[in-house]
Amino acid sequence: MHHDWEVGSLRLPLLITGLAGVAGYNAFRYLSAKYPGQVIATRRVDNWPLRGDGIIGCDADDGDRLARLFDQYQFQSVLNSEGSCALKSCELDPQMAQRVNVDSVDNLLTTIEGSDVRLVHLSIDLVFSGRGDGQHVEEDPTDPVTVYGKTMVAAEQLILTRRPQACVLRISLPMGVSFNGHAGAIDWIQSRFKKSKPATLYYDEIRSPTYTDCLSLLLEDVLRRDLAGLYHAGGPRHLSLYQIAQVINRVGGYDPNLLIGCFRHEAGPLPPRAGNVTMQSEKLIEALGYSPFTPWPWFDEHYPTDQEWHYGDGRYRCGSPQLLESVLYQNPSRNVVARKSL
Repeated sequence: MHHDWEVGSLRLPLLITGLAGVAGYNAFRYLSAKYPGQVIATRRVDNWPLRGDGIIGCDADDGDRLARLFDQYQFQSVLNSEGSCALKSCELDPQMAQRVNVDSVDNLLTTIEGSDVRLVHLSIDLVFSGRGDGQHVEEDPTDPVTVYGKTMVAAEQLILTRRPQACVLRISLPMGVSFNGHAGAIDWIQSRFKKSKPATLYYDEIRSPTYTDCLSLLLEDVLRRDLAGLYHAGGPRHLSLYQIAQVINRVGGYDPNLLIGCFRHEAGPLPPRAGNVTMQSEKLIEALGYSPFTPWPWFDEHYPTDQEWHYGDGRYRCGSPQLLESVLYQNPSRNVVARKSL
């Protein structure tokens, strides 16, 4: 198949929105180090602890402020990772979800209308209900069960309709550090175990997690290309939230009795939970000419084989927070490559 887009250099300066999220935060750390002084990131005005070079307070729905930033910096590319993914907050305050997840996109599209600014937008696997067997492809109809999912669908449709040359990437759980230590999947679960508090996770919510190391490299590549339309960007290894917590528990060396499993229907009505929302990413792999994601976790021996796996077998209680940091927050295969190239 012939593709007529080309890989060029990253068009700078670059704006990254949604710095508080795991995907945006890790992309900013990677890209601002690689292109110093050329990458600006925005965060909510009231999120003052998140500060540093290149970080600017700008609320997602403040169109005037956004327009002034474009006038000031003349951005050539935008990575839009803005959005409130707090499921319960979105259920309780749909107006907030609309403002942050949809109105912000409307403002951004209005700001760049008529320009050739490169736009890459991050969406989510939770645009699906997960009622079936997962393995979703891009053509599958969306049927979100949450306000968050519904607003993310609306944002996707705005972009695909008004800016067809943009690229929308549906991601799953990005596995990496978050700025505040509890915004990410690993962070939240690990923070419970660290404090010897129980964590209850679902047997039947299944995701396609990716290392942020891989995701940041992918985002840089897609920003450099003219890739347009909707693509799934999920990892090749699919795990339930319970299995993800098993990995964190055992690799981190925490008390296995702290992990509690349950089914979604046992957890109460708020927020509603999706089921198997795993994604197939073959369309993206074919477009790129390579597979951007390695499995998470990288090592096969860190993949749970049954519901009691995190208790170990007597031989393997050697986990530690240090091991977790080196093999779950970071991709050990990429680290090996990095060390070899030094």
